[in-house]
Amino acid sequence: MQQDILATIKPSPARRWLGVGMLSVVGILVLSVALAQPPEPLWLVFLLVVGGAAFWLAYCMWYATNDWIELTQSELRTGAGHLIAKVEDIEAVDRGVFAFKPSNGFLLKTRVGGENSWAPGLWWRLGRRVGVGGMTAAAETKFMTDVLSSLVLHPQALHPLDRK
Repeated sequence: MQQDILATIKPSPARRWLGVGMLSVVGILVLSVALAQPPEPLWLVFLLVVGGAAFWLAYCMWYATNDWIELTQSELRTGAGHLIAKVEDIEAVDRGVFAFKPSNGFLLKTRVGGENSWAPGLWWRLGRRVGVGGMTAAAETKFMTDVLSSLVLHPQALHPLDRK
């Protein structure tokens, strides 16, 4: 059964290029420092690992931000179909200034824990907490937060004919 998509969040292409570009520049700088004037062996290994990790993270971010997030009446999922959270399991939505959330995003607290996962620049999950945002537009995430909040507070608000 196909469900209607109520809201969508897509990463901004400019932020995507900028974020991946910055991580790549960090990788280039760290590796060039390591190779131009090799320090002690322990520091050389450290710099090579940090430079490699920056390139790996840039690749992961590029791959992850090729996807998007969709909200239906029953679930929050990625465009590829990966379930992030079921709406019925969400107990709180927080987009406050002091919330531990991604940039331009929001934080969800769910009733049940899930598998820890991370899509750099798009969303993450640690136990019962889900952070959505990062390289996304503030207007899209605000709209999704408003719709999600109304779904959590009033599950039948968007489809009053579905009441039993």
